Amino acid sequence: MQLEGTAFAVTGGASGLGLAAARRLVRAGARVTLIDLPGSDGEKAAAELGEGARFAVGDVTDEVSFGAALDAAGALRGLVHCAGAGRRLRLLDKEGEPGSLADFEFVVRLNLVGSFNALRLGAARIARQDPLDGERGAIVMTASVAAYEGQIGQLPYTASKAGIVGMTLTAARDLAGRRIRVCTIAPGIMDTPLLGRVREDVRAGLAASVPNPARLGRPDEFGLLACHVFENPYLNGETIRLDGAIRMAPR
Repeated sequence: MQLEGTAFAVTGGASGLGLAAARRLVRAGARVTLIDLPGSDGEKAAAELGEGARFAVGDVTDEVSFGAALDAAGALRGLVHCAGAGRRLRLLDKEGEPGSLADFEFVVRLNLVGSFNALRLGAARIARQDPLDGERGAIVMTASVAAYEGQIGQLPYTASKAGIVGMTLTAARDLAGRRIRVCTIAPGIMDTPLLGRVREDVRAGLAASVPNPARLGRPDEFGLLACHVFENPYLNGETIRLDGAIRMAPR
């Protein structure tokens, strides 16, 4: 898929991995709509990216607001879905009481149900476009290495991200007749604003745990891979780990 002049939407686009992907797309000449919650830095981020970017308020778990945000992108051909969150949860707490079902449901609804909503609503809009060079467009979702090696306390996050990995091939097969590709990126330890609040010695320890290169992942590297997925027409149905060969320890 050619990026220049093509319309894309990026969920979670106001910061972190979403903003990095949007920045790469704008740099390549794409027209990008950043989708994020009200109260986010979406307007500021779009202004910093320049004329190729705009901001639209949308909640990936809400059909109406998210659908309207996708419509604001115009003749959509690509979607990068980064919106999501984690919440620490143990099966049993220190007193032996069961973990919060509400917390588990919150994370699964946002990460997994939100991803399904992004897939179906994004695909519906991409499917309206005429094929170009044999395809109508592509969707890139975001999982995590936690889908494979979830750490203690990550149970809802692991379950939701594993669900995204599980949906990827099935979604790609489902949308093959529409000539829409689906891939997922599973990042490792990325240097996002969330990690910026961690103590420096902890950050150094996390960086040293990565085999090669022995550092935190850069959000721009996520953006680079997302763009490559769009540009490479034979990438489909695959979850790609972006992690410096790390395999997470139990804690």
